[in-house]
Amino acid sequence: MKKRMKITALVLTAVLGMTGCGGAEETAGSDAAYRIGIVQQMEHAALDAATQGFQDKLTELLGDDVAFDYQNAQGEQTNCTTIATKFVSDGVDLIMANATTALQSAYAATADIPIVGTSVTDYVTAGVVDSNEAPGRNVTGVSDLSSIDAQIDVLLQFCEKGAKVAIVYCSSEPNSIYQAELAEKYLQSLNKEYEVYTVADSNEIQAVLTNAVSECDAVYIPTDNTLANNMEIVKNVTVPAGVPSFGGAEQMCAEGALATLSISYYDLGVKAGEMAYDILVNDADPAQMPIAFVSEGITPKYNPEIAETLGVTVPEGMTAVE
Repeated sequence: MKKRMKITALVLTAVLGMTGCGGAEETAGSDAAYRIGIVQQMEHAALDAATQGFQDKLTELLGDDVAFDYQNAQGEQTNCTTIATKFVSDGVDLIMANATTALQSAYAATADIPIVGTSVTDYVTAGVVDSNEAPGRNVTGVSDLSSIDAQIDVLLQFCEKGAKVAIVYCSSEPNSIYQAELAEKYLQSLNKEYEVYTVADSNEIQAVLTNAVSECDAVYIPTDNTLANNMEIVKNVTVPAGVPSFGGAEQMCAEGALATLSISYYDLGVKAGEMAYDILVNDADPAQMPIAFVSEGITPKYNPEIAETLGVTVPEGMTAVE
């Protein structure tokens, strides 16, 4: 990989100059040896934490030798594409892509600049690597996938024996489709009744959820960015209906779901930062860097306020979400 060993002038920009993009921020450091473009799919707590972990780790490892150009696509695929294209034009040394659509856009924009992903469930399904073990391309990263079986088990602890489960996700997110299919297979293996409900965008969430809670006894939501960004709606529908819900990320539990199996998105970002360091400094080849998975610190958690409102008994060993 071609490395930029010295940048003599780093132009500071607060705005990309594109309609619909937000959160533009570039760190100072005219003598930074490495410039990194960060494209984040949308703004919500889990993705924000991953970006922060990534920046913190690389700043720890590189100090003033790294500068970040952070751009938030505000949930728009066209913005992801525009941001990634600009990073390529600017000649950044590495792109960090936060969430699946951001990763796919970065991959479509360049086959040469190394890309490190985070907050992505399945890189193979996203179409950006040959395999998790040997990516084979200019892409590597960290997966946010925890055991779907274990997630379903957490939800079922709050349900009666014959409960019917609603699987709810956004049909335009490949990561959600992948998780939903795994959830279906596990529920089938348990001989549990379930129904799948999809939304095309945030405008459909309330209507689809209202239908789901009228037909089912529990709601399972994977690490879906569209739903994660609208957990207040989830709460306002499921809680009055007396239906327990599971969210794939801790932030989803804190903002509206009853329970979660918590993965630290900050830690995902830290791991992605370590991988980026190996690429930039140690000449590691993304094509030969296996996709990383977080296997430690995964904790079942619950929302105390929602648990009290629903009048459910919290199983032993679960931790209250903060």
